[in-house]
Amino acid sequence: MGTEDAEAIAPGTCPTASGMPMLGLGTWQNDDPEQCAESVRTALETGYRHIDTAQAYGNEDAVGDGIAAANVDREDVFLATKLWHSNLAYDDVIETARDSLDRLGVDSLDLLYVHWPSGTYDPEETLSALSELYDEGLIENVGVSNFLPDDLEVAADVCDAPLFANQVELHPLLPQERIRQACENDDIEVVGYSPLARGNVFNQPEIQDIAEKHDATEAQVSLAWAREKGVTPIPKATGAEHIRDNWESLTVELDQEDINAIDAIDETHREVDPDFAPWN
Repeated sequence: MGTEDAEAIAPGTCPTASGMPMLGLGTWQNDDPEQCAESVRTALETGYRHIDTAQAYGNEDAVGDGIAAANVDREDVFLATKLWHSNLAYDDVIETARDSLDRLGVDSLDLLYVHWPSGTYDPEETLSALSELYDEGLIENVGVSNFLPDDLEVAADVCDAPLFANQVELHPLLPQERIRQACENDDIEVVGYSPLARGNVFNQPEIQDIAEKHDATEAQVSLAWAREKGVTPIPKATGAEHIRDNWESLTVELDQEDINAIDAIDETHREVDPDFAPWN
């Protein structure tokens, strides 16, 4: 696949039923301001319409600069950021969410996540503040990240606003079946970060074979697999070549044999595992 394939993919291709584009650009560890802004601009002009950042990444200003520099209207961009776990008391949610809006240079967010159910997180206090932001129109959707099924159940019960998405690490080596099922049961979108397991999917013989079969890259196969699972992957990419390669995953159509082969990979690997994670 080459430039003509990427150009043939319509911007924002494959939105979910909720309207969220089913491929996004992740910006974790993209902390050089010029590079980050250029990555965002390049992604948007390639066709991406979903950009993901977080307070903890320290790059909201650069992400905003990239959005402003791109030849794409702001209203066409699905923009998400996350509240860090020290900013989850009621007043801190309100204040730091507004700070994020200022840094990003936007009037509202398409999605604001609770980054982790830890630190100052209190379900009623944190989610009531998010519901207030939702009612004010400063955020279009409320999300959570790294929530286990039990955490999701509590959040859904106490949040006045609809719970839109749960962002978790998800890739062929960490398929997250329980979380995906819990989200499906409650009509919650699943967004997958580190969808390439920081390159570890490239070393899987099953994925290598499927990539050869489809004249695709291992990254494209892994992203197509996530899409087949109803997951919105948000791979990080900085250079134009990787941004385009990931975008071209939208042209890869896996068959059931491919899906079964990837599902049968007998290896589990978690990339993100802080001490404060709910599973520890």
